[in-house]
Amino acid sequence: MVTAYIAFGSNLSDRNKNIQDAILLLKTHPKIKVIKTSSIIETEPEGGLKQGKFLNGAVKIETDLSARQLLQALQDVENKLGRERAVKNGPRTIDLDIIFYNDQTINEPDLIIPHPRWSQRSFVKDPIQEICE
Repeated sequence: MVTAYIAFGSNLSDRNKNIQDAILLLKTHPKIKVIKTSSIIETEPEGGLKQGKFLNGAVKIETDLSARQLLQALQDVENKLGRERAVKNGPRTIDLDIIFYNDQTINEPDLIIPHPRWSQRSFVKDPIQEICE
């Protein structure tokens, strides 16, 4: 089993429901065990696109999935909850990002761990710090 930290965010529709649904889907995955969930915070969008405020937080999990398999599982959850990727950094029903996967460093075109900007984003850093104990 490895420990991973997943950041989440939502700024479309019922943001809180989107987050709760995503966490429930993670909890019901046979190879993912949710250990701890952070508080949920409301944040302003970053990146210059005009869009609604986000709800953000993080979960600490244990899993037998490889980092690549975990990425696929997270994308499956995003897709089930209606995530569209038409606009880069655009509004989203749910966004799930692997921030840490044990102490591994992965640098592939579609998977970078640790997440490259996690420490520059308080909406990621603060929830991760809250659940790191």
